[in-house]
Amino acid sequence: MLDLSLLGRLSFQHAAPFKPPLPPGRHDLGLFDTRDYVLIVPEGIDAARPTPLMCLFHGGGGSAEKILPIMRRHAEERGFLLLVPQSLFPTWDIVIAGNGPDRERLDIGLAEVASRFTLDPTHVAFAGHSDGGSYSLSNGLSNGQIVTHILAFSAGFMTVLAQEGSPKVFIAHGQQDTQTPIDTAGRSHAATLRHAGYELTYVEHGGPHASQPAMVRLGVDYFLKDLTRPA
Repeated sequence: MLDLSLLGRLSFQHAAPFKPPLPPGRHDLGLFDTRDYVLIVPEGIDAARPTPLMCLFHGGGGSAEKILPIMRRHAEERGFLLLVPQSLFPTWDIVIAGNGPDRERLDIGLAEVASRFTLDPTHVAFAGHSDGGSYSLSNGLSNGQIVTHILAFSAGFMTVLAQEGSPKVFIAHGQQDTQTPIDTAGRSHAATLRHAGYELTYVEHGGPHASQPAMVRLGVDYFLKDLTRPA
């Protein structure tokens, strides 16, 4: 029998929390000795009420500390949990040789968050920039049983090995991107996804490969557009 985990399929399943919730703020989860995961918990989260979750994947050579600033304020202001994984090696396993330790670690990270907070199964996003955007597209589309939204910023490639479900996809790409040229990356990804019937919002901007705050804001709006934070 084919092992779908090798194709990026996660084993995570939603379940009721059974550990105490973490207080508001930034938390190193203590799951791994090397390149641990980080969780941002906004003020006002009720662990018993379903809360949106975003997993934010860094770019090649990156880290949680490098990618966190683009999204932390949005999580705190908009009231979603922000899980920031770190690849075991300089970039994600799927970029180097295929799904392996990063997929295993992601299952552990997701399970830890779900053990402390009730997650909203209708709002679980994979998001990332550059290699992190590629990881979000590739493994997000392979895990549509969990992932409801994908936010891909300057993603270079899309390798879908075990397509599942129908996540909603937001792609933003720069017309001056020389690292992942728009014709072979953003525009190509958009055409493929439209042909496959995915709900897609595709936005081009005039900038380079660097993260664009306005595009990040649009992506967050896309993720949360049908939600209002409880008073």
